[in-house]
Amino acid sequence: MRSLSSVRRQPFSIPPREPILPQNEIVDEEVCPGYDSKKFYPANPGEVLANRYQILVKVGWGTTSTVWLARDMRGQDEEPESVVALKITNTDSSQHVAHDEREIEEHIAKTDPSHRGYPLFRTCSKFFEITGPEGRHLCLAYEPMREPFWVFQRRFEGGVIPLPIVKTYILFLLAGLDYLHTGCGIVLLSPTKLGDFADDRLMCLLDLKLENIMVTFEHPAVLGDFMNCQLDQPAQCKIDSTGRPIYRSHKEFGPLRTSRNILPKIVDFGGSTRFHCQDEGAYILYNQITIARLRLSLALWDIIQGKELFSQVHDLQGNYQAKAHLAEMIALLGNPPQDLITRSHSMSGYQWPECVKNVEGVTCENAEKYFGGPFFDHNGKFLYEELIPDRKLTDILPLLEEKEKENFLSFAKMMLAWLPEERKTARELMEHPFLRRPTKTSR
Repeated sequence: MRSLSSVRRQPFSIPPREPILPQNEIVDEEVCPGYDSKKFYPANPGEVLANRYQILVKVGWGTTSTVWLARDMRGQDEEPESVVALKITNTDSSQHVAHDEREIEEHIAKTDPSHRGYPLFRTCSKFFEITGPEGRHLCLAYEPMREPFWVFQRRFEGGVIPLPIVKTYILFLLAGLDYLHTGCGIVLLSPTKLGDFADDRLMCLLDLKLENIMVTFEHPAVLGDFMNCQLDQPAQCKIDSTGRPIYRSHKEFGPLRTSRNILPKIVDFGGSTRFHCQDEGAYILYNQITIARLRLSLALWDIIQGKELFSQVHDLQGNYQAKAHLAEMIALLGNPPQDLITRSHSMSGYQWPECVKNVEGVTCENAEKYFGGPFFDHNGKFLYEELIPDRKLTDILPLLEEKEKENFLSFAKMMLAWLPEERKTARELMEHPFLRRPTKTSR
């Protein structure tokens, strides 16, 4: 078996392609809506990019890029070679998104390396551009990660990570989010969900969800063994109608060898939006009811419970329904305060700089129209009461001892309060009794 660490600075040969996959078989990125093969770079295992990175194994794909494990062949002969996750972005109008992602990550990487939350981010270590048949492609090199957090969760019984480990991970992530908020001026928010915020510094919007959290390898041997196995077998691929090779990705690194030494990291800033907020206290509203901290709260709930808090927010076609989301929020959290509804009405005239089409193809100039509002009348009555399910927050709490359950309910309510000013910051949540380790009492 070939040993990756013994290979030095020259490219090495890759086993020839396995017999071509059937032309009519859908492979990886071909499933993406609006897929256009010409936008993707025609990468091949064994290819060397920027005279430095040798592409080895495809491990990921998306609507705007593919991801490959690659050898970094730069360095001194006596130094072991390293492996990077190389993201090759598409050549199209999404290029500006990739460049924004790089700039945001550079901002995170340089702001304050001494902050305790700094290590909780995977940011680009190197970047460069290559030329493909259809134009330029931005390439971003990253630390390889084992898997998304939601996959990691499934490795535990019932998809629930033991509570002591969960508490540690939450403390880590809160430290990272505190770094984003207080150090980098970055707010976690999805522009296609609910949120508002205010600040007078450089801001970025980031949708935090379990797909944006990945875990590190428990031991370097896991990655090394995977690479050696993959390099000794030919890669499966097909040639599409444009002549581009499409390789099947491989990203299963096997069962956990230990649950120790695994660190969660926040990744993927490609969906972030960056802007300058001119006036202190100005609001950028994508919907008038919930805000960035609620999105953080939902991600933390997913980590603790192993499942989403809100489960009835999509229609039969899988489209997001704001009215159903609000109905479930009312069931679990009670009715929103009249003050919040009044704020919502006062901001209903806010117009977006550019119109956006919703899932039904309707051109919308503001959030209320985009999400199908209004949702409350001027007396504060919810207009879709028939959608409110028969569920309470206390009905879905995890099985915990009484004191632990009380602390968890308190922690959840601090995350899920309706009023933005009542939701605790990441730094405040870190001090909550639910996350404190039990102290040993002397006998």
